[in-house]
Amino acid sequence: MSRLGAIQAQDYAGAKWAIAMRTPNATDASIERALDEGSIIRTHVLRPTWHFVRPEDLRWMLVLTSPRIRQIMSSSNRQLGFDAAVFRRLNKALVKSLEGGRAITRPEIYKVIERARINVSGNQRLGHLLMNAELDCVICSGPRQGKQSTYALVDERIPSVAAFSRDESLARLAAIYFTTRGPATEHDFSWWSGLTVADARLAIKMISRELEKVDVDGRSYWMGVRSREPVQESSAHFLPNYDEFFIAYRDRSALAQRLTKSGHAERTDNLFTHIAIANGQLVGTWKRVSLKKGKSIELVALTGLTRKERAGFKDNAKRYSEFLQESVEF
Repeated sequence: MSRLGAIQAQDYAGAKWAIAMRTPNATDASIERALDEGSIIRTHVLRPTWHFVRPEDLRWMLVLTSPRIRQIMSSSNRQLGFDAAVFRRLNKALVKSLEGGRAITRPEIYKVIERARINVSGNQRLGHLLMNAELDCVICSGPRQGKQSTYALVDERIPSVAAFSRDESLARLAAIYFTTRGPATEHDFSWWSGLTVADARLAIKMISRELEKVDVDGRSYWMGVRSREPVQESSAHFLPNYDEFFIAYRDRSALAQRLTKSGHAERTDNLFTHIAIANGQLVGTWKRVSLKKGKSIELVALTGLTRKERAGFKDNAKRYSEFLQESVEF
């Protein structure tokens, strides 16, 4: 989690599995505890969408990326009748209702906004209002109440930290991205961060000494200086929705070469559902099925799998069972 910087998390259960796959011995319960304690925060940042981030990264990431997000959202806000005065009234009402360490659910926060005489009717209004409060660094995720998410005040939940300059934040975000998700292009980084391509180019220039550049088919890719650790020979993973392995890139065609060769080229753009990856390639989809006792994973292979790959998926299903702390058949 600390190396990745941010993990896309609108699929809440899937994002917890994304963390567990990258964290030895992590379980659904231990990640829930981390979220309740505030050592992992869920909020809107980057493109924007829901992400898990570390509390110490929240403020500087928002300062860096929120101006661009506001620019993108400005048209929708105008259509909804939201302006700076509405957002000031919203933030004031939220602070008053949450101060003192309170955390309230979405239905409760709906009533708070209504009492502030802000029109919250309709499908988009509540989401836009809460996202703006998150971008203002007023609210973030609080401890869960049963299966319901809550909101709490950032200033009460997250200790303040030293601020970075914009250039420092830009370089910091780019270093996180290219050292954990490289090789990637400037357009990939722009997509993932929500920043402009011009900002992406500037960031690459600022950290160029930390990166290696590789040109493939006339396109430039950057990555962190290569590790001397041996590359794993074979791997197989059941990835959740929006996993960083594929969502972090604007162009995902490199992941679907095996599908293209097997005649499933039409499936290569549909990379947002639960996908099965073998040796870095998209080979199918999967779903979790509830049984009377435990769970079952159903794999839909879209290309041929080797015996070693099937064994790899069996091992990953075992890891998923450990994560859920219940039986998982595969």
